[in-house]
Amino acid sequence: MTATPAIELIEYLTGDDAGATPVASIVVLHGLGADGRDFVPIAQELDLHAVGPVRWVFPSAPVRPVTLNGGYPMRAWYDIYPPGADGTRRDDEAGLRESQAIVQHLLDREAGRGVAPARTVLMGFSQGCAMTLLAGLRAPQRLAGLVALSGYLPLAAATAAERHPANRDTPVFMAHGDFDDIVVPARGEAARDALLALGQPVQWHPYPMDHSVCLEEVRDLNAWLLTVLAPD
Repeated sequence: MTATPAIELIEYLTGDDAGATPVASIVVLHGLGADGRDFVPIAQELDLHAVGPVRWVFPSAPVRPVTLNGGYPMRAWYDIYPPGADGTRRDDEAGLRESQAIVQHLLDREAGRGVAPARTVLMGFSQGCAMTLLAGLRAPQRLAGLVALSGYLPLAAATAAERHPANRDTPVFMAHGDFDDIVVPARGEAARDALLALGQPVQWHPYPMDHSVCLEEVRDLNAWLLTVLAPD
């Protein structure tokens, strides 16, 4: 068995008492070429005080050559290949599976530190969104929710067979920009439709933006997180 590679991460605790024990965790996966710092400002805009102390975990993907960018090394959860002549896309299954193991390790780490999977949200943007859907739907213990921002469903044909029963009813917050020219809206919509066809609870949010995050999206996400992480 291949060992899970060590990765860099940063984390912080939100709530009224910085020294309190977290009652929930949110693991955030960044997009291609970014790092764990990318979504810290977005997280800081969210008000989850009603939940209690929340631990935010921001890992940085390994550095690897990315074929679509001429083989230039950058932080990436997996390689991206150019579309074929007919427009078809090929997933980097080996890279996806490696990062799936990394993400599961991070989820297990939170459980080991006292935050149950059912109190943990997995969230990602772009490539991080793809990893959220890949790893979150296959996680062996039910998560509180999945946040899929401006991304798509990788290894889509395998999702039905590989989705773990524990996460078949896990709520998914999906958001996408109407003017996204990096991950075109049709790819996000295809992911939404595939999950809905499997009976996955999906809340879909389109916004008049490009490949980014907007204030309205942050507000909607805030409301959704308060729901899925509401104290028992």
